[in-house]
Amino acid sequence: MFFMSFTESARDMREELVRLRHSLHTTPELGLTLPRTQEKVLAALDGLPLEITLGKALSSITAVLRGGRPGPAVLLRGDMDALPVQENNDLPYRSQTDGQMHACGHDLHTAMLTGAAHLLSARREELAGDVVFMFQPGEEGHDGAKHMIEEGVLEAAGERPVAAYGMHVVSSVLPIGLFASRPGPLMAAADVFKVTVKGRGGHGSSPHLALDPIQAACEMVMSIQAMVTRTFNVFDPVVVTVGSFHGGTTDNVIPDDARFEATLRTFSAGNRELARRRLVEVVEGVAAAHGLSVEADYGMGYPVTVNDTTEVEFVSRTAGELFGPGRYLVAPQPVMGSEDFSYVLENVPGAFVFLGACPPGRDPGTAPYNHSPEAQFDDSVLPDGAALYASLAMSRLSA
Repeated sequence: MFFMSFTESARDMREELVRLRHSLHTTPELGLTLPRTQEKVLAALDGLPLEITLGKALSSITAVLRGGRPGPAVLLRGDMDALPVQENNDLPYRSQTDGQMHACGHDLHTAMLTGAAHLLSARREELAGDVVFMFQPGEEGHDGAKHMIEEGVLEAAGERPVAAYGMHVVSSVLPIGLFASRPGPLMAAADVFKVTVKGRGGHGSSPHLALDPIQAACEMVMSIQAMVTRTFNVFDPVVVTVGSFHGGTTDNVIPDDARFEATLRTFSAGNRELARRRLVEVVEGVAAAHGLSVEADYGMGYPVTVNDTTEVEFVSRTAGELFGPGRYLVAPQPVMGSEDFSYVLENVPGAFVFLGACPPGRDPGTAPYNHSPEAQFDDSVLPDGAALYASLAMSRLSA
């Protein structure tokens, strides 16, 4: 059975995967332009029978493996970019770039996908179809997947894939080595709401002679939270968090304006649109009540990440056949984080899967979460991630 051979071969590759992951971790890069990362991945793929296309507007790599037998195509995706975070870990392979860190585990995703390319290339003649390896920059807020789709990643094999799979490690919550996913909405849509309240400045001792934008902006923030609890069904959740608030320069001056920014998380198209409309109505209403004006800018971000039910069931079966019972968990609820693999899943049925990578000795319930400057991911999951990627592709094509 190819499942066993994939796990054994992946374990044999462990040191190579670890070296690649550590090399990527020491030299993190941000956004859509990742020249050093692209160079390292291309070197790791060198010699494999792949048709490689590089991105035009971004440092992406699309690699197509043609199977030895005719059949459809399957897409496997790994993101490559880091975060603007100063690493606070004492590791021999810690980031060597100030203010940048692989705090979300994308270095592991890249290494695992590279490993899958090696595993499947060695079994190319048995593949009943083609595999598209999607090495993607710009997941952290830069629409990298959307850019790659616009540049043709979904047509790279000549026809659209019949299925697409992505994976994401987590530094906490899940025990090490445990895979988890769920059918339907898995991760939220993420939008940005930016508000500028325009008043009239004056002396802090005489607020009646001014139009205070700070007081009105504070009322807007509180009213937004009340609106959420009184507008939306708790079983179709909506979360609004104001993460940035700015106004004024000193204690005794009423400024001309105040600004705040919020993130909005939703799981349904209806709530997303209703929230957009109601947020604008709330801030405009509060502004009008105080005789001020307001500029409200609502920016649409990543859509909801929606897993295909059949593909999630397939991932569950494959993980069980590959690693045995107890290694796959049906996630009890969706996650409020967002993910631009959602753009792929809007076009191709597929599944996104979490993999616990919390280092031994750390409690997953209290360990620093992804995006933390203290987040750590254990290398031992690299072979299993590579083996699952490869097994999903080969098994899906065989089906």
